[in-house]
Amino acid sequence: MALTLTTTMRDAIADAVDATINGGGGAGYLEFQTSGDVEVATITFSATAFGASSTGVITLAGVPLSDTNATGGTMAKFRIYDNGAPGTELIAGTVSTSGADINFAGGLTVGASDTVTLTSFTITCPAS
Repeated sequence: MALTLTTTMRDAIADAVDATINGGGGAGYLEFQTSGDVEVATITFSATAFGASSTGVITLAGVPLSDTNATGGTMAKFRIYDNGAPGTELIAGTVSTSGADINFAGGLTVGASDTVTLTSFTITCPAS
C-alpha cells in the first residue's frame, strides 16, 4: 500500500524545496546544459525563487526570467542550484520541445549572446 501525503504535508515539503533553493546566501539559479554538461544559459531566480505552496505546487516567481547573454549550445537538460559559491546542485531535469520537464516550443539550439527566457515553471510534491 502506498503512502498518501495530506495537503498540509505536501505544502510543507514544497515550501522546504523553495527554502533550500533560496539558501546559500542569495538567489538560486537554473542552468541549461548540453548533454555533455556544458552550460548553455543561466537563469537567476528572484530572491525568493517560488511563491508559497498551494496543494503541493510551488510556482516560479518573477517570470518571465531571462539570460540575455547566453553562452550558446543545444539544451538537453537543466540543473537547479542554490546560491553558494559555487552553488550546490539540488534538482535535475530534462529539456526538450515537448514531453520534458521544461519544454521550449521554439527549439533547443541557442546561439552565443542569444536571450533565453523562462516564462513559467512549477515543482509539484505529489500526494503519493
